[in-house]
Amino acid sequence: MPAVAATQGRSAGKDPAARRRAGRPSAAVLDKAGITVAALALISRKGYDGLTMAALARSLDVAPSALYNHVSSKDDVLLLVEDHLVEMVDVSGFGAGPWDAAVRRWAWSYREVFAQHTPLIPIIAVLPVANAPKTLAMYEAVTAGFGAAGFPAEKTISAIVALEAFVFGAAYDVTAPADIFDAGTLAAQTPNFTAAVDRLAAEQHPRPADVAFSLGLEALITGFDTLRNR
Repeated sequence: MPAVAATQGRSAGKDPAARRRAGRPSAAVLDKAGITVAALALISRKGYDGLTMAALARSLDVAPSALYNHVSSKDDVLLLVEDHLVEMVDVSGFGAGPWDAAVRRWAWSYREVFAQHTPLIPIIAVLPVANAPKTLAMYEAVTAGFGAAGFPAEKTISAIVALEAFVFGAAYDVTAPADIFDAGTLAAQTPNFTAAVDRLAAEQHPRPADVAFSLGLEALITGFDTLRNR
């Protein structure tokens, strides 16, 4: 009789394991990919200021302690987000065509990706790349491309850092207000600057930020090109 009663209890939906499955998921069902997706969704709704460990746990419907089985801090989450975004950066030109064309493709793509995530830039600029496989894969592709093009190995990382500094700064420029260089009531005191601003405006470029980026990038590529051993 006890065995029959136990069977009837389980058939009535009273199996303890079934009740656990119906509740909050355990930490075991979490993984870094799921945390990354949830973090990006939270950022899209509330911005980077809204990304906290508590908010992320709520969005995943888990206890905050469950998150700490996979990431040790918010910086770890941001590193996951960075790694996800870096995978979107186009490095396919390296090894597939001329070095300068590959650098252009990489830099333009890099800027476009991070122009959508400028609040992340000050954070990732000082985050170590250890344990970020996609970020490391990008750097490996770029470094290999520089090496194959005859760029001095001892200058390669410095060149990449210089390009990244330019790319990250340019990413902010994409979202800058159109009147950022308007001198306002002080225009008469800055005649040369104001005239240059007006001259650029007269060109009526759809995206002035692109003009500035192209100019700076070409200057960097030209300068770096002189260092190559061809």
